[in-house]
Amino acid sequence: MRIAVVGTDTGVGKTVVTAGVTGVLRRDGVDARAIKPYQTGFPPDDDAAFVRAACDEDAAAATCLGRLEPPLAPRVAAEREGTELDYDDLRTRAADALAAADVGVLEGVGGLRVPLTAEHDVLDLVADCGCEALLVARSGLGTLNHTALSADALEAAGVPVRGVVLNEWAGETVAERTNPTELERMTGLPVATVPPADIDEPADSVALVDAHLPDSFLPSA
Repeated sequence: MRIAVVGTDTGVGKTVVTAGVTGVLRRDGVDARAIKPYQTGFPPDDDAAFVRAACDEDAAAATCLGRLEPPLAPRVAAEREGTELDYDDLRTRAADALAAADVGVLEGVGGLRVPLTAEHDVLDLVADCGCEALLVARSGLGTLNHTALSADALEAAGVPVRGVVLNEWAGETVAERTNPTELERMTGLPVATVPPADIDEPADSVALVDAHLPDSFLPSA
């Protein structure tokens, strides 16, 4: 089983959801592993390390296939470092890493159309690896457009979507209160809301996902 945690943008909460999903599955005895195809902004950013920390520092819980220092899209970051990424090599290594676990959890890099190479983006990798998807989005004003476009892109690429996760949903504005129902109407997808939370420790993401994502959003072995 392969699932991708993808986002409408950068900073929407993909890593928290990835850590939570991976941690819940491993807690329940499922051999789940998170795969980060490329980590940009490294250091200090290290999403795979966050997932491992959420899973009791288990080295088998997450792996990263490549790291780049500039906090930019992988293709641009690689160019600034004087190198060029090989998509075929990345696709093969990602597929192998996902297949090595009963449930492989591919974490996206930014949004779906973020370029990995000159010819391929995150959406290509998700589709080529045969993943289903969880789509993580912002909760407030503007998310209808970004989320619907992302859902359309996944559908056009033949990627089944298990659901939409509206992250840091507080229901404090009319937009937030109406967005879940409106997104369900627009996309035909189930929508779950995850409230704002203080993630003092990576393991807090596991409890957060366990409490707020329905079982239908989570893959099984």
